[in-house]
Amino acid sequence: MKSQTIITMLLAVGIWALLPACSNPNQQENPQQETTMQQPAEGTALAVNEKEEDEMEEGKMNEEAGTNATATTDAKSIMITNLADAFKGETTASAKYAAYSKKAQEEGYPQIAMLFKATSASENIHANNHQAVLEELGTTVSSFKPEFTVKTTAENLKDAIAGEGYEISTMYPDFIKNAQAADGKLALISLNYAYKTEQRHKPLYEKALAALEAKKVDSLASVYYVCQTCGNTYDGTAPKRCNISMTKSDRFTKIDKV
Repeated sequence: MKSQTIITMLLAVGIWALLPACSNPNQQENPQQETTMQQPAEGTALAVNEKEEDEMEEGKMNEEAGTNATATTDAKSIMITNLADAFKGETTASAKYAAYSKKAQEEGYPQIAMLFKATSASENIHANNHQAVLEELGTTVSSFKPEFTVKTTAENLKDAIAGEGYEISTMYPDFIKNAQAADGKLALISLNYAYKTEQRHKPLYEKALAALEAKKVDSLASVYYVCQTCGNTYDGTAPKRCNISMTKSDRFTKIDKV
């Protein structure tokens, strides 16, 4: 009887001990299931991140390409505008110096008249070079009537010095810089020819003005040579080749008559 009682008690204790585990069979499974559901799929997360990075990189590249294309277009447009302005400036200078030559001849300064005739021919070469580049770029060059005022020879020389000074210090350096930005190879050749030649013209005008003021015009050269490639101008004698374009001297234009 005592043994039966003990067995009964053990059975009761065993059943009581099992009750928490058996009362809710899903209790142990749910935490695991919830934990599993909350954990991200590592492979999927990496794939999403890589895709987002690729899309961002592609968008950045497209944006940069668009910016570069716009910059290139703008640079080319600026270069064309500069060439058109240079063409007008050189065309005007050529006509103006031709008129200054006639004025100097009228005032009895044949040597200065010869200088202006030579530089007029030189500026015409620059204008033609600029026009050729513009047409190569598909731009139509419109004709126009140059406007200028003819004064005394002394005043005309001062005007020429000021004009050449502006081209040397400001206009052509800026135009060349813009052509470099646009990678305009032909434009750079034409602009540099003019720029380097104007550096030659300015001292020739200054020399002529000094001779005029000192009443020593007869000391000036009475013959000039103009390179047909770049417009470079030589007084008195000419080298075997142009020191700007390397053109042979047999292609120079000799100017010894007004």
